[in-house]
Amino acid sequence: MSTPSLDAASVEALRADLAGWTVDTVTEVLGDRAVRALDREQVLPATLEARASDAREAVLSRLFSLGDTVTRRQADAALASVGLTALESGGLVATAGAGPDDEVRSLVDLRPYAATTHDGQVDWWIASDQGEALTGRAVHTDHVLGVGGASAMLASVTMRDARGRVLDLGTGCGIQALHASLHAREVVATDVSRRALEYARFNESLNAAGEPSEGEPSEGRASAREVHAHRPSGRTAWDLREGSMLEPVVGELFDQVVSNPPFVITPPGAPAFEYRDGGLERDGVVLSLLSGVGSVLAPGGVAQFLGNWEIHGDWRARLEQALDASEVPLDAWIVQRDALDPAEYAETWLRDAGITQDRDPAGFTTAYEAYLRSFDAVGADAVGFGIVTLRRPASGAPTLRRLEEHEGALAAPLGPTLAAGLRAHDWLVGTSDAAVLDTALVVAPDVTKETYGRPLLADPEHILIRQGGGFGRAVKADTALAGLVGACDGELTVGQIAHALAVLLDVPASDMIGGLVPAVRELVRDGILTA
Repeated sequence: MSTPSLDAASVEALRADLAGWTVDTVTEVLGDRAVRALDREQVLPATLEARASDAREAVLSRLFSLGDTVTRRQADAALASVGLTALESGGLVATAGAGPDDEVRSLVDLRPYAATTHDGQVDWWIASDQGEALTGRAVHTDHVLGVGGASAMLASVTMRDARGRVLDLGTGCGIQALHASLHAREVVATDVSRRALEYARFNESLNAAGEPSEGEPSEGRASAREVHAHRPSGRTAWDLREGSMLEPVVGELFDQVVSNPPFVITPPGAPAFEYRDGGLERDGVVLSLLSGVGSVLAPGGVAQFLGNWEIHGDWRARLEQALDASEVPLDAWIVQRDALDPAEYAETWLRDAGITQDRDPAGFTTAYEAYLRSFDAVGADAVGFGIVTLRRPASGAPTLRRLEEHEGALAAPLGPTLAAGLRAHDWLVGTSDAAVLDTALVVAPDVTKETYGRPLLADPEHILIRQGGGFGRAVKADTALAGLVGACDGELTVGQIAHALAVLLDVPASDMIGGLVPAVRELVRDGILTA
């Protein structure tokens, strides 16, 4: 299959035609019900709503995002600047004839995407191959995926402080590279798929990465010109390289590595796809990154990626082993978000590829059996999925090894929470218990206190300190800890509050301090209290 390719003038004309076709305007035209259905990969409600509208946004959505055909008259009106001739020769559309009522259909999936930044929202358009929901067929092995749930999660968890060199490993359609272009001086994007790199290049040019855009931003939304002004100086350069994993960047160092790698565990006998299968056995893709990504991290550099891993008993053991094998010792913070048994895992990824029992009974059964036999052969109990954050210490040895489970809702974006967590860890490492007592802490603004108890009791039976953002953590507190949190307004030190509580609750000061300091450290670590 070909990939889209337009000359610079045609790209500029297409960008002008797409202006105003945003996530927000699509929602306004199609309605919430249709948009929610699209999130479930059901296109019919959106198609019906779009067909009932004459709005330009409806025509663009039908043609590029919903797999529907439009008339040449409609397409000419919506794409007057670039024209159908250029789009057809560039591999974006196919026309059935020259008549005004002849059909036009898209050969690619192109849709608006909203990127959240510290300045507001930036609107992009992302091109990729059409998926099974639009074609009704299983995807090809060299399929280039658009922005899915994993891509959105990685974009949310990525820390966005200014960086020099950023590596997007396994760039796919280029969405993470686009995000990186807002905070990096230089972006290197790699992929084993040449088609993926061609799509990434097209998306870079379509969105004029690093270049100011025309037009005024709407309220609450930053223009590309404003974002450009807040980035490190100079235009973000995209350096696209073909190759597997870290091979294209051996010997180089980066301040940040982001990756939505091809982490799916695909056994022999099951269909493999470039966008999700890295060619290594079992969970080798994730294990190799855990042990090898440190070789391309500059001191102080951070790597963030998603992954699947086999679980054999304790889910942490396999990951700990890979981290211990790293030639460059790294800080590690891994959050397991989910775990599926082998049958659930097989069903998930067969469905993702459009391989279903009703469409291809024999192929589905063969592949399903291959998954089960493969996992059973190695004794895997389940497959975990999660968020990996690694850091090469700026100096000295690693001090962070935190592997935890969290299946609840996460705030978006989560990157600021992770960045704050690293800063809190560093502060705690460098701060003695005595220094903690001498610090005036502040309770985070998203924290609330909840009390529970039977109506006739004078005092609550349970007290919860709950975090509204970030990981949404809830900490069970006793009266002393709840009192301390309630008094942390930046005026009194932890020691002063602890001594006052000791008097109030008639507890020896040493006992009060001995119980509170470890708890305070935990609250600082989790962002409930800040230094």
